[in-house]
Amino acid sequence: MRVAISSNGPGEFSGWVRPLVTALLRLAPQTDVSLFFVPDDYATGREADVAARLFPGVRVIPPRAYVAFALGRRTPGVPETVDVVQYLGGDLLHAARLRKRLRARLRTYKFAPRRYARRLECAYALDAGNARQLMAAGVPTGHVNVVGNLAIDGALAEAAGTFPSSDGRDDLVPGGILMLPGSRKNEVANMVPFFLQTAVYMRKQRPDIPIAFAISPFTTHAELARALNAGGHRNAWGARGRLITLPGGLAIRADDDGEPFAVVRDAMRHARHARLALTLPGTKCIELAALGVPAVVCVPLNAPEVAVVNGPLQYLDRLPVVGLPLKRAVVVGVDKRFALTAQPNIDAGCMLMPELRGTLMPGEVARRMLAYADDAPARAEASPTLRALYAAHAGAAERMARSLLEGQACG
Repeated sequence: MRVAISSNGPGEFSGWVRPLVTALLRLAPQTDVSLFFVPDDYATGREADVAARLFPGVRVIPPRAYVAFALGRRTPGVPETVDVVQYLGGDLLHAARLRKRLRARLRTYKFAPRRYARRLECAYALDAGNARQLMAAGVPTGHVNVVGNLAIDGALAEAAGTFPSSDGRDDLVPGGILMLPGSRKNEVANMVPFFLQTAVYMRKQRPDIPIAFAISPFTTHAELARALNAGGHRNAWGARGRLITLPGGLAIRADDDGEPFAVVRDAMRHARHARLALTLPGTKCIELAALGVPAVVCVPLNAPEVAVVNGPLQYLDRLPVVGLPLKRAVVVGVDKRFALTAQPNIDAGCMLMPELRGTLMPGEVARRMLAYADDAPARAEASPTLRALYAAHAGAAERMARSLLEGQACG
């Protein structure tokens, strides 16, 4: 079986591609997998490198090589044809282009813009609600297959140590707090200093609670060092700091605070032992929920102009004079449209993960975090509720992999 997968950013690779490819190769080790990374504003630029290390037997095509291939050029390392193209992130137009160039069938996951709906052999859905969305977009009922949320398998596998370790550390935060400041470039540049200042405030008040930073494997040491040296956007009130290497591994030290904070790369492997996590919205919220880890979701709008948004609005801030205020207004306006931002909260219809939104100060975030860390009854109530929210999704990767391998019709 020859399978081509299109993907884009760190969340899609970790949450969708990683568990599916693992399942494909476990069920059928001879499967020929080609993984295409497409250009995308949400990408870090290191997805292809991380994928190649994790799956040495998989053919990995980085964005530049994909673009050359999509434009019709002969591209070394790209197969002439495959059996099926599976969309797992980015704009579906890239998967459609691969389908044409590779003379293959096309399948999607979660998304199906109306202009592509009739070209799809199969549309895999997260749940019944997502299946209705796909059919409303024009996918025929018989072409929709509900498999579940792949990110759940990704989180459970990482927590269990299924994937090779990126940091080699033992579990660091039993009963502690894990900080997850994001992996996108603007998040690294601004949220690492913001979370660092928050961590400094928390430790001053509660030195008995261990704190560690979960830094994405997609973030380089150089990017992290630059973010710490710059201290983030001036409106975020973050801390400056530096990277240091200790006998146990990498650590972060704030300039005005002597004790370092350990850095881990395999977030879910350490999160399963944590008392509490501080995170941004995104795939990590779903992964934490799958493990039953209580979390506070931080949505600062201190500098909305640096946020990444979908489509051409992303580049509004490049317009002279009016660009910055326009983008600020757009981002704030979009945020106000949604009562909840964390996906587990949206799925549950209530705030299982407390959300802190708007113009935020590190000291206030620290105060709210410590209050929740000390509220054992609230965390004990939230943990099993979060875990149960996605329990039925476990096994999604195997269900989808079997469908692909067996060429099953959807529906």
